[in-house]
Amino acid sequence: MHRRHVLIGGASLFALTGCAANGLDMGGASPATLAEDARVARTVLPVQTPRAELLQPWTGPYEGVPPWGQVTAPKLRAALLEGIELQRAEINAIANNPEPPTFANTMVAMQMAGEPLDRAGAIYGVMTSNIGSDDYQAVDTEVSPLLSAAGDEITFNEKLFRRVKAVADGAAAAGLTAAQTRIAERSRDAFVRNGAALNAAGKAELGRINTALSNAFTSFGQKVVADENAYTLIPNEAGVAGLPASNKAAAAAAARNRDLTGFAIVNTRSSVDPFLSFADDRALREQVWKKFVNRGDNGDGNDTNAIIAEIVKLRAERAALLGFANHAEWRMQDTMAKTPAAAMSLMNRVWAPAKARVTEEVADMRAIAGHDIEPWDYLYYAEKVRKQKYDLDQNELKPYFELSNVKRGAFYMAERLYGFEFTPLPAGRVPVFHPDVEVFEVKDKASGRHVGLFYSDDFARAGKRSGAWMTTYRSYSAYDGIDNVLASNNNNFTKAEGGQPVLISLDDAETLFHEFGHALHYLSSQVVYPALGGTPRDYVEYPSQVHEHWVLSRPILDGFMKHVETGQPMPQALVDKVEAASTFNQGYATVSYLSSALVDMDLHTRATPPTDIDAFERDSLARLGMPKEIVMRHRLPQFNHLFTSDAYSAGYYSYLWSEVMDADTWAYFEESGDVFNPDIAARYKAIILAEGNTTDRAEAYRRFRGRDPDVTALLMVRGFPVS
Repeated sequence: MHRRHVLIGGASLFALTGCAANGLDMGGASPATLAEDARVARTVLPVQTPRAELLQPWTGPYEGVPPWGQVTAPKLRAALLEGIELQRAEINAIANNPEPPTFANTMVAMQMAGEPLDRAGAIYGVMTSNIGSDDYQAVDTEVSPLLSAAGDEITFNEKLFRRVKAVADGAAAAGLTAAQTRIAERSRDAFVRNGAALNAAGKAELGRINTALSNAFTSFGQKVVADENAYTLIPNEAGVAGLPASNKAAAAAAARNRDLTGFAIVNTRSSVDPFLSFADDRALREQVWKKFVNRGDNGDGNDTNAIIAEIVKLRAERAALLGFANHAEWRMQDTMAKTPAAAMSLMNRVWAPAKARVTEEVADMRAIAGHDIEPWDYLYYAEKVRKQKYDLDQNELKPYFELSNVKRGAFYMAERLYGFEFTPLPAGRVPVFHPDVEVFEVKDKASGRHVGLFYSDDFARAGKRSGAWMTTYRSYSAYDGIDNVLASNNNNFTKAEGGQPVLISLDDAETLFHEFGHALHYLSSQVVYPALGGTPRDYVEYPSQVHEHWVLSRPILDGFMKHVETGQPMPQALVDKVEAASTFNQGYATVSYLSSALVDMDLHTRATPPTDIDAFERDSLARLGMPKEIVMRHRLPQFNHLFTSDAYSAGYYSYLWSEVMDADTWAYFEESGDVFNPDIAARYKAIILAEGNTTDRAEAYRRFRGRDPDVTALLMVRGFPVS
C-alpha cells in the first residue's frame, strides 16, 4: 500500500499545473481567441527585464531546460527575492488597470504574472528537497515566509479581488466558455476562502498567521531531515544475520560512506523496513525500530512537538477567522469528499475489518514466535507466516526487480496504455542537478510529436528528504503558445557499489509505478489554462495508485522483470504465489496507514487544539482501539505530509478516497479480459488524465465508468468482508 507524498512545483500563487497533450482541446475557445486574449493580457503587464541569472527564460534544447549547472544557493536567493518584486509589479498592474475587467485582461494576465518567479521556484523546490544542504536550508528558512507573505499580498489586494469577482459574476453575460467560467469562479471562491473578504484588521491577522505557519513548516521539515540523517551502527556480521545479501551490501556501503567499520542502518524507511523484515537479532530490531519511530520525538534540538502544537493552534485561529468550525472544515472545501464527515464515513467502514484482520495476523505470528508480538516483530514474523502459508519468501522476488528493468517496464506500460515513448538521453545532453539523475525524452509514438522530458532521481543521499514523490519543473499549457512538460520522479533507493545491479522489492517496484503514474497524469493532460491543471487533493492520488497494478501483469513480467542472474522472466508459479498472498498482511498495511489518516482528521477537527502532542496521539489512538502491535505509518512528530505545508493536512484520508476509484478502475480493466484494453485505456487517458480540473472530477468518473465508484472493489482488493 503506497501512501506517498506528491510535490507539484511552482512558487507563485497562480502557478497551477497543467501538462502535455495528445492533440489539443482549446477549452472551448478558438486558437484565434486564445491568441487575442494572450495579446491583451501582455499589454496589461509591465515590460520587465529580470537581472538575476536564475530568473531568465530557460534556454537550450527541448524548448529550454533548467540551468542546473549554474545553480548556487546565493544565486537562488537573489532570484527568489527579485522574482517576488517582479510578480508584485505585475499583479499591481492588473489590479490598477483602468479598463473594465475581462477574462483576458484579468484572468489570463494573472496566469502570466510571476513566470520568472515560477522558474526560480521550480529550482528552489528541487534544491531544498533533493539536495537539502545547509546553504539551501538557510535560503529556505529566509525565503519561505517571504513567499507566503507575497501570496497573501495577492489575496488581500482588494482591487484585484473586485476584478476577479466581476469576471466571475459576469461570466454568463460575457459569453465565457465553460472552462473560462470555471477558472473565474474557482479563482473568486479561492480568494474568499483565503481571506480576501476580510476587513483590514482581519487581513493583517491572517497574514501574521500565514507567515508564522510558513516559518513553522520550514523548521519542522528541517528537524525531521536532521533526525533521518542518524543511523544505527552494527559492528559485526552477526548483527545483520538474516538480511538479504543486497541489503547487507547497502548497509556496509552506508557505513563506509561515513568512514565507519561494520553496517549502518540509516534512519529512513528504505533502510529500516528491510532490517525489520529480515534481521534475526530481536534486540537490534527493537533498537532500529525505536530510533525510526521516534524521529522528531526525542526531547532534543530536533524535537518537533512544540512546532506541531504551534501549527495546530495557528490553523485553528485561521479557521475561526475565516468563519469555519475547524481547520478540516476549511481545508476540505475544494475536495471531492467536501466534509470531514464524508471522509470519516469511508475510513470507519474500512477501519473495523482492518483491525479484525490484524487480530488474525497476530494470532498466526504468535503461533510461530511463541511470544507476544511487539511492533518491531511484526514485519519479521509476517515474513515467516508468508513463507509458511504461501511458500513465498520475499527474497525470491527481489532478483526479478532490478531497478533499470523496472523503469523500462514502467515505460512499456506508458507506451501500451497511452502511446508514450521514452528514450534515454546521453549524459550531458541536458544539465542535471546531480550526477545520479537520468533524463528521458518523451514522444507520442504514433505521431513522433515531442511531449517533454522525464527526469529520474532514484537514489538516497544526505540532505534529500525521505520517501518518493513526483514534481514538474514546467507544465503544459496552450493559452499563450504551447509549452512542453518537464516532469520528474524522485526515489530513495540505496545505490549499489561497483556497478552491481540495484535490486528492489516488489513493494518498491509498486512505489516506482505509483510515482510514475503521477508523471503520466501530467504528461497526458490537455489542459489549456494552467489554472485548471491541478486536481482535488483526494483525486490526485487516484491516477498514481491505479498504475501500481500493472507491475505484475504478464506482458511486463515477461518483457522486463527478468531474474538478474538467469535472465528468465518470473515463472507463473511464483506469480500465482504472489497473487494468492495478495491480501496477506493487509491488516497491518491498512491499520498503519489508516491510523495516521484518522489521527490527522481527529487533530484537525478538535474544538480546542491540543498542546501536548504526544498525549493527544496516545489518546486518539486509544479512542480508535489501535492494536498495540502496530505503530502509525507516520507518527505526528515526523508527519511531513501534515506539517511541512497545508497540502495534506486534514487530507491524508485522500489516499483511501482515491483508492476506491483505483480499485474500481482496475476491476474495469480486469473484467474486460485485457488489462491493457486499448478502448478503456484511451477513455481513461481522455477523461481521467487529460482533463485536469476542467470539469467536476466526480462527474468525470461517472463518464468514464458509467457510474459512481464502488467501495466494494476496495474491500475485495484488501480481502475484507464486503457486507
